[in-house]
Amino acid sequence: MHKNWQKVLVLAPHTDDGEFGCGGTIARFLDEGKTVFYVAFSTAEKSVPEGLPKNILEVEVREATKRLGIPPENLIIYKYEVRKLNYIRQEILEELVKIRYQLEPDLVFLPSPHDLHQDHQTVAIEGIRAFKQVSIVGYELPWNNITFHTQMFIKLQRGHIDTKLAALKAYQSQQHRPYATEDFILGWARTRGTQIGANFAETFEVIRWVFD
Repeated sequence: MHKNWQKVLVLAPHTDDGEFGCGGTIARFLDEGKTVFYVAFSTAEKSVPEGLPKNILEVEVREATKRLGIPPENLIIYKYEVRKLNYIRQEILEELVKIRYQLEPDLVFLPSPHDLHQDHQTVAIEGIRAFKQVSIVGYELPWNNITFHTQMFIKLQRGHIDTKLAALKAYQSQQHRPYATEDFILGWARTRGTQIGANFAETFEVIRWVFD
């Protein structure tokens, strides 16, 4: 893996987006001794299934990122209202600029700019603005992407996928999602791996590539 990628930042509009989009890659990076920070912008309290505590996704993201191996102090959680991030894009941009100065990441993962979800689009566009001098890649969420350019692949081992699965299983409140099944996650990783002659992989859109 490129030697410049020592400090990695993952931007997740909602809790679990980062795990779905690049959970295996996070596991690999941590295995390789890289520092990973995870920022979640919304705990989606208004989308929590009836009967569950409103803060369940905050509890679950803490457990999920712990299972990935991200230290608790490297997790940043905002509580912006779900589906309303586009109304506060300037505030989000200002927070992202603060994060850029505080963390100085070498590589940023964020949703694809082609993602249809309004919250995902907001984090993608404001993330690109905030980190325009840093290498940036967009992660894949097939259920939201009409178009996705598979420009960068990261090879993964089965252990990295198992770690991703374990992290996603921490989201008990989201297990009803059709894309949260083990079969889908494994098939998705196998498909991307097959494209590059590997057993498993995750793929990303290259938005900006910076070499020293």
